[in-house]
Amino acid sequence: MKSITERHQVILRKLEESGHVNVQELSIQMKVSDVTIRKDLKLLEDKNLLFRTHGGASKVNPYTNDKPVAEKERLNAEEKRIIARTAATMIGNNDSIIIGSGTSMLALARAIHRQAHLTVITSALNVALELSNHINVEVLQLGGQLRLNSSSVMGPYAEQILADISCSILFLGVDGIDLEVGLTTTSLMEARLNQKMMDAAQITVVLADSSKFGKRGLGKICQVDQIQHIITDSGISAELVKLLEEKGVSVTIADSD
Repeated sequence: MKSITERHQVILRKLEESGHVNVQELSIQMKVSDVTIRKDLKLLEDKNLLFRTHGGASKVNPYTNDKPVAEKERLNAEEKRIIARTAATMIGNNDSIIIGSGTSMLALARAIHRQAHLTVITSALNVALELSNHINVEVLQLGGQLRLNSSSVMGPYAEQILADISCSILFLGVDGIDLEVGLTTTSLMEARLNQKMMDAAQITVVLADSSKFGKRGLGKICQVDQIQHIITDSGISAELVKLLEEKGVSVTIADSD
């Protein structure tokens, strides 16, 4: 069995080589328990030498920074379009749905068929404007404090309206999904509004391209097992899909065809 100093040297060397380490692999390699390795990773994180992630650690900071909505719209745009198209198939005629904020939600609004009769409640100004061109869609725009980086509103006024609403589906965008931390966004106020949206909907469907997994934001929305469905792209690993399904979350991988 290696000493703690030797173990830390091995961990940091492997991290430098590959950018990521796995608890189970380190445990087998150094003939110590998973608990010992997790303690090692915690000590190294406390020294700012790595960032712990689900099942291991990374050189890259998992905490995501807020970006202007125009910049976010350009990131993984094709994946978001494919995911949105798949999500739109879940919407039935005469449904009442909630659409959260974010560029994936704008992509969803663009994917909704014009002939669909819907009631849509949304905090996102760009979503409301997109759907205002649909004569068959009734839009309820939530009010409150404007958050420019997501082109959406938040705060107690929006939360108060949601208290009187009951809908079938909430389509939710997030900034990060971490199996241990949960679903997060970069704004505490927006995270709280998302919680109220979840309370108002029968099921929550998260639209997240694969780059969102392993990332964390400042504001926690909920634990992973509090949502029912995730729609993502083929960049997600089979191992992660299995772990999500073990938590009771249905995972759909959007097809580009």
